[in-house]
This record gives sequence, structure tokens and C-alpha cells, in this order.
Amino acid sequence: MNKKYLPRIADKKLELYLATSGAVLIVGPKWCGKTRTAEEAAASILYLQDPDHAREYKLLADTKPSKLLEGKTPRLLDEWQEAPGLWNAVRFAVDKRSSRGQFILTGSVVPPETKDMHTGTGRISRMIMRTMSLFESGESTGEISLQDLFEGKKDMFAVSQMNIERIAFVLTRGGWPEAVGEENEKYALKMVDNYLDAVAHQDMSQIGNVERSPDRVYALLRSIARNISTQANTQTLFRDLVSNDEGLSDKTINDYILAMKKLYVLEDLPAWSPYLRSKRAIRITAKRHFIDPSISTAALRADSRKLLSDFRTFGYLFESLCIRDLRVYADSLDGSVYHYRDQLNFEVDAIIQLKDERWAAIEVKMGAGEIEKAADNLIKFSENIDTTKTPAPTFLMVLTATEYAFQMKNGVWVVPIGCLKD
Repeated sequence: MNKKYLPRIADKKLELYLATSGAVLIVGPKWCGKTRTAEEAAASILYLQDPDHAREYKLLADTKPSKLLEGKTPRLLDEWQEAPGLWNAVRFAVDKRSSRGQFILTGSVVPPETKDMHTGTGRISRMIMRTMSLFESGESTGEISLQDLFEGKKDMFAVSQMNIERIAFVLTRGGWPEAVGEENEKYALKMVDNYLDAVAHQDMSQIGNVERSPDRVYALLRSIARNISTQANTQTLFRDLVSNDEGLSDKTINDYILAMKKLYVLEDLPAWSPYLRSKRAIRITAKRHFIDPSISTAALRADSRKLLSDFRTFGYLFESLCIRDLRVYADSLDGSVYHYRDQLNFEVDAIIQLKDERWAAIEVKMGAGEIEKAADNLIKFSENIDTTKTPAPTFLMVLTATEYAFQMKNGVWVVPIGCLKD
């Protein structure tokens, strides 16, 4: 029996894109629910990986691709990159029909661009789906909304239902739709292991049709996991790996990292560059993050019990969990998430910036004992912003693993991750 569909934040975005574009391309990691979400919106479906028809579909895509586009609209073309010729066929059909909401394309890898592929600009909108946030999986109460905070709503109070043990569990389980709802941790962790196994033994070598060593994939995943939520560069990873792999080079590491990004396994957090009152140089190196924090725990062979016995590692992984959720929530508001760090190593864990230039600064802290210091850090940071060139922040927030959501006397919001939504 198929699991009941859990509504996704991406549902409304897909609806908007279909209403304003001829076609929508949904990208993101395998198993994050792209096809299931697209099925909810589609009126007809073509599964390019259907083993009974895959060869026939590919032949038809090379000779008469327009036949594959026939059907009620919106028509879903699932894993369309299996027949790259469909891209130009969709583009042409959108032009010919002059109508919106014609096609939905889904894929788990960045397809190779060829000289025959035309841009889809103005015809095909692109949206990314990530794994499920805690609000989508039902763990966050959603009583505190990012949208409300950006609109300046006051007098909000909420109570998280998640204790630290539950946070450790959902972090290791991840936001994979198949794992959500699974309360047996052994089974949930095995699902994440299966995902990494597919990445290492199959998917990585499909990028550019280059054979890549599964052992090196796993070693690199572990190295990145040990450096999660940091600005670890290639040299840092190289030093971590070279003692066990003498044939390794910077070039090889960069190749593997690029392949992981094309598979949406890695999604680094870019740096934010505001105008400051002081003349500090801003570091522009991205922070390392996986698309889902459970990839880190699976690579490290860590379960929730191990996390609870190593709060230093737990803290880094909790930050990665928060970044995933902030990305999902910010994306629904047409916003992006960044981090900030300057030459004096003054840093802010997350910056959310909307398209209208409103922005917010967020520090991630697990325990209540760190909240006041984090709030002071945010205020100090906001006071150094040159507001003649960069607007003042709309709000400041400490995102926590604690129980209560409220606004402090200094104006800084304290919000448990178990209370937040878009």
C-alpha cells in the first residue's frame, strides 16, 4: 500500500510556477519526493525509467519526441534526462502551444549540456526540492512563521514538542519521505545507508560516465561529515584523506565534489557580503553542508545514542539540520540562505535574504545557556551594518533545540526548531 501523501511546502510553489510558465523543471536529490509531488499536480504521466518501455521511449525521443508529449496537461516527464532530446521538444511545444502549465519535468541529476540543447529561459521555470523539513514531517508545530517574522508580527509565543532525544532521532533519520513516520531507528538508518550505497556504487559513476571508486566516495563523504558546518576547503579534505589514499589529488577531490553537487548530495552554504561600518575583509568561502543532515550521520556510522554522547559533533550536525529547514522555508518566500564570517572570525550562522532585500540574521545554538551570548553577538553584528547601503535587519533570531519560543527584551527572537515553519 502506498503511503499517504504528506503535503509539501513545494506544492504551492509548483502551483505558482505552472500558472506562470509553460513548463516547470523540478530538481533535487533522489528520494526527496520530486516525482510524488509532481504526480499530485499532473494530469498525465510518462515514466522514462519504466523498464517495460524505457528503450522504446528513448528511441522515440530520438526520432519523434513530440509523440511523448501527447497527453493531458500538465504532463509529467519523470527522469526526463534519460532522453535529453525531450528538453528541446518541450521548449518547442511550449512555444507552439502558447499556453502555461503544459509540462512538469523531474530529475535527480544535473543533465549534461550539449551544443544541441537550447536554453529554456522564459519557457521552463526551475525549482529545487529538498528533503522534508520538520514542519512537513509533522515534528515542528509551525507556530512561529518566517513570513510572520518578516512582516514584523509581535507577541508570539510557542512551545516545542521536541526534546533533545527526539531531535537526535530525526537528525539521523533525515527528511526522506520514505523514512518519515518510521519510528524504528534501525530501519530508518538502513534507508539512509541504502541511499549512500546507491550514490557510491551507481550514481557517482553516471555523472559524465566516469568510473569513480565507491571507497573514495565513502571516504570523502566521511571527511565532509567530519567538517560539516565549517569552511573546510579542498586542501583540508585532502589532508584528511591522503594518508589512506596515496594516489589521491586535489583534482580528484574536486571532481568528486562536483559530481556530488550535480547529484544534489552536497549543497554548500554561500557567504554573504553586506556593507559594513568597519573596514573588515569578509571571507567568501562557502560552508560545507549535505542536502540532508542524515547523510553526515550515515557516513560517520552514528546513531542518535552516539550523538547524545558527543555534543560537540551533535552541535555541528544540529546546525546542518537547521540550515536544511531554513532553506526549505526561505525558498517558499523567494529567499536564499547564506552565512557570514569576516577576517576577525566574527561569524553568523545563517542569513536569510529575500528578493526585496529584507534580511534576517540567525544564530544556531542548542542549549539555553548559549542564548544570551548569541543574542548579543547578533546585536553587535547588526550594529556594524552600514545601513546607508545595506538595509537594517528585519529581525534577529537564535534558533535552538530548547522548548519555548518568545521575543527577548532586546528584541531578539528565541525560536526552537520544533516551532518553526515558512
